[in-house]
Amino acid sequence: MAAPPGGTPVLQEVEVSLSQSEEPTLEPDSVCYGFGGVPNQVASSATSFYLQLFLLDVAQIPAAQVSVVMFGGKVSGAAADPVAGFFINRSRRTGSGRLMPWVLGCTPFIAVAYFFLWFLPPFTSLRGFWYTTFYCLFQGLATVPYTALTMLLTHSPRERDSVTAYRMTMEMAGTLMGAAVHGLIVAGAHEPHHCEDDAPHGPVAVSPNANRLYFIAATVVALTYPVCSSLLYLGVKEQPGQGLSFLAGLRLTVQHPPYLKLVISFLFISAAVQVEQSYFVLFCTHASQLHDHVQSLVLTILISAVLSTPVWEWVLHRFGKRMSALGTCVMVPFAILLATMPTAPVAYVVAFVSGLSIAVSLLLPWSMLPDVVNDYQLQHEHGPGLETIFYSSYVFFTKLSGACALGISTLSLEFAGYEAGACKQTEQVVVTLKILIGAVPTCMILAGLWILLAPPTQRSQASTLHELRLQRSYSLN
Repeated sequence: MAAPPGGTPVLQEVEVSLSQSEEPTLEPDSVCYGFGGVPNQVASSATSFYLQLFLLDVAQIPAAQVSVVMFGGKVSGAAADPVAGFFINRSRRTGSGRLMPWVLGCTPFIAVAYFFLWFLPPFTSLRGFWYTTFYCLFQGLATVPYTALTMLLTHSPRERDSVTAYRMTMEMAGTLMGAAVHGLIVAGAHEPHHCEDDAPHGPVAVSPNANRLYFIAATVVALTYPVCSSLLYLGVKEQPGQGLSFLAGLRLTVQHPPYLKLVISFLFISAAVQVEQSYFVLFCTHASQLHDHVQSLVLTILISAVLSTPVWEWVLHRFGKRMSALGTCVMVPFAILLATMPTAPVAYVVAFVSGLSIAVSLLLPWSMLPDVVNDYQLQHEHGPGLETIFYSSYVFFTKLSGACALGISTLSLEFAGYEAGACKQTEQVVVTLKILIGAVPTCMILAGLWILLAPPTQRSQASTLHELRLQRSYSLN
């Protein structure tokens, strides 16, 4: 039920916002909250860049089974998110809050699942099932409780933007650390990729140290979970919020036009980023002469993303969030250039520019989502209590899009004739990899931007008054 434009709810919202402007800043809480997201980004970074290479060239399972692993893991993660939102919404508030117990309870299971995801079992016939199981567990233990905490740290939109900026900066640092640490440790597991022209297209022997190196890398990353979760628990105080049944809340959220627009647009953009990350290392290894530059290129991408995150946060406030979304398309021409001219100088330029686009594509949705929740809470009397539903359904849809994109794209390698563990791949595989890092992300990014930047057909009067009174410098829609 929408609030009348001149009614009491709008005036109360303004009064609350004015009183909150005098509240102390949340720097300590924001820093500790940022640390809470580091482990997931460390692990996600390692899996995004190196998991497919590990499954294909170290575990040496067929590309079709790798497709099942990637699709099954993402789908299980997508399905777990709304389920988590349902149980969280029905759970009672404890002394440490309503969301914090879920964060702490999932931590040890995520760490164990991640460790076994990189373990090389002694059997070979069931390795596909092994990795599917643990990747499903790793993805299924959702991050919804952590991300939904943003709405319960403060009621001030400005402070939530600040919290999001802290979180994204720390997560970018975690992303950099994950790829750097994991990549440096496992570098010795892969021999230099110099194949003779007449080399057979068959599997090559795996380095004897591969199992030990991946064991060490998995252990190091898994240990970040208990450490950072402890900092999150000790430094963050969750504020109380009201509740609403999950199904009723889900029906309300999917009927909110700004939310639908945000979700649909970032379905394409997030899937494009996942495809680019997943196949970049494979492209450098099998479709170009850039194998010796893989680690340096990955670090270039992540350093560029980390350093540009504060800059993008300034751009969001200065020029607005919808206009900042144009930063996601910066990588489009350079990705196409890399596919057509896979040389080292071009690759480093592409890596730097890709980092800029990845940073804004990660920062923007989590910065716009609190605004969408704010907009909804203003217009509906049942607004409070829907935070976990908004966040869990958003994560659900983005993971589902990633599952489809990665599953189909990995299956395309099977159709192209990819041979697991082979030193040299066929020309069809090379062309497929070029399409996967060039044409596919380009089409998805442009589709997502077209949806996001399309002018709204109708604008809520209450939302407009809310923006003017709070002097918001960027659009909620």
